[in-house]
Amino acid sequence: MNPKELVATYAKKGFSEHLFAGTSGNLSMFDPKTGKMYITASGIRYEEMTAEDVMVTDLNGAVLEGRHRPSSEWRMHAAVYRAYPGLGAVVHTHSPYATAFAVCREPIPAALIEMHFFLGGDIPCAPYARPGTDAVGESAVPLLTDKGGCLLANHGVLAVGKDLQEAYLRAEYIEDAAKIYSLAKGIGQPVLLNGLDS
Repeated sequence: MNPKELVATYAKKGFSEHLFAGTSGNLSMFDPKTGKMYITASGIRYEEMTAEDVMVTDLNGAVLEGRHRPSSEWRMHAAVYRAYPGLGAVVHTHSPYATAFAVCREPIPAALIEMHFFLGGDIPCAPYARPGTDAVGESAVPLLTDKGGCLLANHGVLAVGKDLQEAYLRAEYIEDAAKIYSLAKGIGQPVLLNGLDS
């Protein structure tokens, strides 16, 4: 699949798996060789999205290809790619359990072994920044060092990866960890893992 097809495919997959609702959230891929960012369009419902709806921009937001406006969060995606040249994809979801932690402005503690393997441990929460502004990326970028993602206060989840498959998988694990921790809290006091041997 070409980059546009991949972005559209994962956008639909995320919608069907309830990581997105309506037109919320967004995802992108970046090709450092061409400087092109392939990103979901603004205001297009994911179940209706096609490859032709995916926008192509540079990291300054200039539209190179496409018939729509790029996601309003393109600045956040661009900030991540500038800060971490090894990353090739960003997935921003509004998945319910993880976003509930973001609304409470609390990190998701490292209670699962998978969190250490796939996410770098706990999932921190970035300070609040108004959606669509440079500040969203500026608040999130410092938290992504050695992490597979972070929460955005009162907003959602930001997951990153070397490619779209890895970034999407991390978004899934973040939601799964938030759900399991929430359920465990209802049963008793969850025991956290400081590392793989604790």
